[in-house]
Amino acid sequence: MFKGPSPRVFGLPPGADFPKVLYQGLEDRLATAAPHDWAAVEIYVNTRRMQRRLIDLFNAGPARLMPRIRLITDIASVYSVAGTGETVSPLRRRLELAQVVSRLLDSAPDLAPRSAIFDLADSLAELMDEMQGEGVSPDAIRDLDVSHLSAHWDRTRRFIDLIAPYFTETLLNAEGQRRLAAERLTALWAETPPTHPIIVAGSTGSRGATSLFMQAVAKLPQGAVILPGFDFDQPAAVWDALDDALTAEDHPQYRFHKVHQALDITAADVRPWTDVDLGSVSPRNALVSLALRPAPVTDQWLESGPDLTDLDRATEGLTLIEAASPRHEALAIALRLRQAVERGETAALISPDRMLTRQVTAALDRWGIEPDDSAGIPLQLTAPGRFLRHVGALMGMQLTAEALLILLKHPLTHSADQRNQHLLWTRELELHIRRNGIAFPDPTALMAWAAAKDDARATWAEWICTAFLGHEGVQTAPLSDHLNRHIATAEEIARGAFGADSGELWLKKAGEKARATVDNLIAEAEFGGDLHIRDYLDLFGAVLSTAEVTDPVRPHPQVMIWGTLEARVQGADVVILGGLNEGSWPEAPSPDPWLNREMRAKSGLLLPERRIGLAAHDFQQAIGAPTVILSRAIRDAEAQTVPSRWINRLVNLMSGLTTNGGPDGLAAMRARGQALLDMVDLFDAPIAQPTPAPRPEPAPPVAYRPDRLSVTRVQTLIRDPYAIYASYVLNLRRLNPLRPEPDAALRGTVLHKVLEEFVRDADPNAADARADLMAKTDTILSEMAPWPADRRAWRAAMERAADWFIEGEVERRKNAVPERLEVRAQTVMENGFTLTAEADRIDRNTDGTVTIYDYKTGRVPTKAEMDAFDKQLYLEAILAERGAFQDIDPTVVHSVAHIGMGSDRKVSSHMMNDTILADTWSGLAELVDRYRDPTLGYKARRALTKTSDRSDYDHLSRFGEWNESTPPTLIKVGRHDPE
Repeated sequence: MFKGPSPRVFGLPPGADFPKVLYQGLEDRLATAAPHDWAAVEIYVNTRRMQRRLIDLFNAGPARLMPRIRLITDIASVYSVAGTGETVSPLRRRLELAQVVSRLLDSAPDLAPRSAIFDLADSLAELMDEMQGEGVSPDAIRDLDVSHLSAHWDRTRRFIDLIAPYFTETLLNAEGQRRLAAERLTALWAETPPTHPIIVAGSTGSRGATSLFMQAVAKLPQGAVILPGFDFDQPAAVWDALDDALTAEDHPQYRFHKVHQALDITAADVRPWTDVDLGSVSPRNALVSLALRPAPVTDQWLESGPDLTDLDRATEGLTLIEAASPRHEALAIALRLRQAVERGETAALISPDRMLTRQVTAALDRWGIEPDDSAGIPLQLTAPGRFLRHVGALMGMQLTAEALLILLKHPLTHSADQRNQHLLWTRELELHIRRNGIAFPDPTALMAWAAAKDDARATWAEWICTAFLGHEGVQTAPLSDHLNRHIATAEEIARGAFGADSGELWLKKAGEKARATVDNLIAEAEFGGDLHIRDYLDLFGAVLSTAEVTDPVRPHPQVMIWGTLEARVQGADVVILGGLNEGSWPEAPSPDPWLNREMRAKSGLLLPERRIGLAAHDFQQAIGAPTVILSRAIRDAEAQTVPSRWINRLVNLMSGLTTNGGPDGLAAMRARGQALLDMVDLFDAPIAQPTPAPRPEPAPPVAYRPDRLSVTRVQTLIRDPYAIYASYVLNLRRLNPLRPEPDAALRGTVLHKVLEEFVRDADPNAADARADLMAKTDTILSEMAPWPADRRAWRAAMERAADWFIEGEVERRKNAVPERLEVRAQTVMENGFTLTAEADRIDRNTDGTVTIYDYKTGRVPTKAEMDAFDKQLYLEAILAERGAFQDIDPTVVHSVAHIGMGSDRKVSSHMMNDTILADTWSGLAELVDRYRDPTLGYKARRALTKTSDRSDYDHLSRFGEWNESTPPTLIKVGRHDPE
């Protein structure tokens, strides 16, 4: 098949459809060969997707025997090289390393926190893979001269010692096995080389084991290596400048230069695999090659730039999108993908930015287009993945209402039978929990709710008690025990109260993948040791995050989303390179906790810039497609972004090529991108300007208007009448949150309870009065405030106010005694309206009069506010004089007072007289009578204290579409009597 001497290295330029051209080159070389010659060919490719593509090309061609097409990563299993042993799974290795890291931290806790165990294990596993793949032993790391980094190096050495035992042949990772196989194949083939053709195609040789294998194949009598995206336009002087890894590793062609050096050849010895007509891509490749020259020789732009020709052809298929935000970028990409579908083109989005690809997928969904995403969906984000994580969160924790309802509403819960009935009861249980403030559901509360109805919900409630409760005691246990409890609980919850199996938990693609992932973890559980429940949940979530789910049936055949690896050896009519910003493409190098750049270079490990160089090569290959859209967002959610270095280089180079038409070509690229962005603006623009909702003033029939209010709601009737309409006419109430919050209302309730018990039971003159007050505070806080931080803060506030309150209480007791606490009142006004109240405290003075007190944790209202809006204490005084309070005869009210217990502690007292009480009573009667007028409505936000104040009914009144300056619109609601 091949003639001439070895080593034999071929290349294909950027822009070539690699699998297709590889196939064409085989046809050219084997056109007159016998059928069995095709079957003798052995081809190694770097991805399974490329393997499938080549198989499809052969299946579509004439009938012939197919070559053996294999993955480079399978060389250890394809060639039975003696002594390579059994490959250790990555999961087992991670569990083993987590155990040894845990033991090290037990003996030296100053090295790292225990919460970092699994992160350290992952990082060590990656370092071990790299060391084994590059052939670097632990001794090579230990022998480094790093005396100037003694403290850091001592910590690193102790962790390196942990992985040293895993470098024996029987304990090697997959990468180590490939390295060992490549070394032994090299030695074997040097003595007895195979005579059939062996081809390595599509790999850059960036990994040590792969590079060794490529070298061995290239030296075979019938061996060949085909490099993807080889830059035939790059001058020899530039190739020579790539010798120093510290300065050249981030160049797109650096890996090929290392292949040349290993094989003792030059770039001139690399021959085209076959003739390829790239059309307008050829001048573009020359432009990009010049733009990406290594930084020390970018001065050659001035020398070589004027020699570039056909810039108009080079850029005619290029579009540059510079969007205002990531959302605009995603929409522009989605529109271009949709346009490709309508034109019958295949289109691919290439980006390492998963957030961008998810946004594009969401935008395409509005047109019913589901892209073929090579990365799939992370298992942890699928329905089974989320379900398993929610179930895991039940372990080691007291069941909360929030956790219960999240799981009850999950689509996999109770999925075996009677799902609709389950959802109905879930809705009713949620309303019950919210209305009654059940923060921590228990069997008593659940069974009491179920007993209120005579149906099968009692069985359903028993299922909840069995499946969801009783897990709070789980703490430290073997990994296998955690898994057994976790999976058994998940299956019981998925089965439901009336099912007979695990429902839909393990069904469909996502369920099958979840089952396989869990089974893999169960198989390796013996290496996990004992884990605390928190560590187990961290481990379980991390294992789920490593798996992905793809659906080969539903995606649209013309729209693809590729990662940079998949894009290296595939082609499409339209290629979109998205997220071209620094930190995204290329990604910022991950921090290395073990070795710095100098140490890596000395030991022979890969430098952090390796990933940038690979990303640069991906960019150079992808931009060679016939139609390419380069896309970036000018700003992200936080700040201005920095364009990708390759975009910067391309823009700067073209801007300077004034004699070649570079600025004109760049302007045309931007104009095409702006046309897409203009389409986005039109897409977002409303077809017609919506009419904002009016400021409502609903006027229901008088018969449906409230005929009773509490004294605290009178202020609401004055300030925000719409809230009275919504709560009393529409009967709408704000639901309590599932997760009770330590808000101001609860703090006020706690304070009232503490002061009520202290005033009722304690003697403020006693020596232990302060201790008694704080003891009651502690008791009530423990019962009503289950938040440790807020409980301490509220206790501290009471402690600061304790002496002040007790001193004031001593003064109040000199002339009065508390007569009633938390006492209720009710009276019917002359116009038939019922007024109710509940006074915090009523004291009987020595002269027979009474004083009414109200405790305040917030700001104490001023006298002006009380006269205009806050009528509570005035009305309570009237009720007292009318004898409306329980067990208190009509009596004269001497004064009313607010006792402010907030940061501004004070007692605000107001003397009562007949004028104040008469004006207040007549004013209330007039207010009530006014709202009995069918032409007067309940105006929204009539006179709130501040425009920033929020009402529970702002969403109902559509506040925001109008403001306080908008005149109200009277809206008659309900059936009114004819006028």
